[in-house]
Amino acid sequence: MGIKEFLLLQFIAHLCLDYFFQTDKLAKQKNTIGFKSPFLYWHALACFLLSWLFSLQLNFFVGALIIAITHFILDGFKQYLNTNKYFGRYAFFIDQAIHIGIMVVVVFLFNKWQGIDPSVAIAINFKYALIITGYLICLKPANIFIKEVFKATEIHVSSDNEMPNAGKVIGVLERILTLTFIIVLQYAAVGFLIAAKSILRYRNDETLKTEYVLIGTMLSFGIAVIAGILINLS
Repeated sequence: MGIKEFLLLQFIAHLCLDYFFQTDKLAKQKNTIGFKSPFLYWHALACFLLSWLFSLQLNFFVGALIIAITHFILDGFKQYLNTNKYFGRYAFFIDQAIHIGIMVVVVFLFNKWQGIDPSVAIAINFKYALIITGYLICLKPANIFIKEVFKATEIHVSSDNEMPNAGKVIGVLERILTLTFIIVLQYAAVGFLIAAKSILRYRNDETLKTEYVLIGTMLSFGIAVIAGILINLS
């Protein structure tokens, strides 16, 4: 296992921690009351365990501990970033950039000083791991990313007559299909999928809503397309 596989495994651990191993309710609690949130402490513990587990080596204990402690501190203070007059709307992006940045620095320093020597002899194919990462991103992380883009740009449209969470499910399905089509080099199918969604879901008299959904659709397909291109280039 080389450094790129090691770093990718740490990124997968981060995705699992921040997107799949916490509910929206618990995340909101953590982001609202910071260090007073009981969940924050469990979140930090999970961060340490996931980082250490996905490293596949015992001597990454200190590295995983550093990642967990910095994650704990950043999440604890995030409530102040959320309420900041100038940067509050960008809190999600700032928070994620710092988390990932720290993870990258820790991995590179660990590789320099200790070297990557897995305790478990598991052959990891980088492209297959990248495909798994791409599909993980196309699930809940992409939904949250798109929501935060709308929040940062202050785009809001009423969702009358919509089924609860229907947009999230549609978004996940379209991204999974798009990513799959790109991986198997069926680009024409992606165009058909975009056209089908545009024709079937919205009427011409819903101008504002159509523009709102067009932005979300382009972001959604964009995430899947970029993920697919990166996978094919690996």
